[in-house]
Amino acid sequence: MDFLRPRTWAEALDLKAARPEATPIQGGTDVMVEINLDKGRPAALLDLTPIPELTEWSREGDVIRLGAGVTYSRLIGELGARLPGLAQASRTVGSPQIRNRGTVAGNLGAASPAGDSHPPLLACDAVVEAESVRGARLIPIGEFYTGVKRNALAPDELIRAVRVPVARGPQYFSKIGTRNAMVIAVCSFSIALHAAERRVGTGVGSAAPTPRRAVAAEEFAAARLDWQGRSPLDPDVAGRFGELVAGAAAPIDDVRGRAAYRTHALAVLARRALGWAWADFRAGTDADSSADSSAGSGAGDDRGSA
Repeated sequence: MDFLRPRTWAEALDLKAARPEATPIQGGTDVMVEINLDKGRPAALLDLTPIPELTEWSREGDVIRLGAGVTYSRLIGELGARLPGLAQASRTVGSPQIRNRGTVAGNLGAASPAGDSHPPLLACDAVVEAESVRGARLIPIGEFYTGVKRNALAPDELIRAVRVPVARGPQYFSKIGTRNAMVIAVCSFSIALHAAERRVGTGVGSAAPTPRRAVAAEEFAAARLDWQGRSPLDPDVAGRFGELVAGAAAPIDDVRGRAAYRTHALAVLARRALGWAWADFRAGTDADSSADSSAGSGAGDDRGSA
């Protein structure tokens, strides 16, 4: 197995073009596990850790551009108020050591249906920034997942950044596992209220061949929620929302849980998440205002780097 270590982004793109079979590695929290368990041995590893610009994030209007090397720990500490759903999901990833190394871009590259970052990225309408020597392109998150552990990247492309809109309303992430920490999700769910657009975003994880949105549930909730009067959430609306989320899934039986359990659990997670988000909305929670007034966490900065 060859080990390739470019020092610049341009060099990384050149190496990926010359060796499209090379597997990019940043934190190594997925790739090295596969190698150590003898579940796969890449022909080459393309180590992107020396490239400084990948460890930076910036705000561009209402979007956070999250460099491919920004770790879960930094996302939590520096962007938790602006990207609350993604930060909540990041807190559930592995152990502190894993969060100090792992990245959202690495989660996207692995494209596991159980990846924790996928549901909030779907709920928030994130966009993946991919690049090769042929140029750059933007891939909407809903088009990124193409199959079990497969994504829309071309063989010569690398993820340079992920563009995530700043929260303009409450966001929540929940998952169920066989224990409370360091666990792969049995199923997971994320919700984002896009209040200005009177729209609901969702993301379902570990309950289908790919992460996916629950479109029918989004449309139902958007039409039935009292956006103007902010009246209390109707339990029937919450219940039906949960049913529609569960109906969007296509789970299987595996070592972590049965399909029937996943379907039931998703309905419960979705019903609760909608209740939490709506309660915050009624209380007037504004994620971006909170970020701008926060102190000590780095969340108020417009740029961040390692």
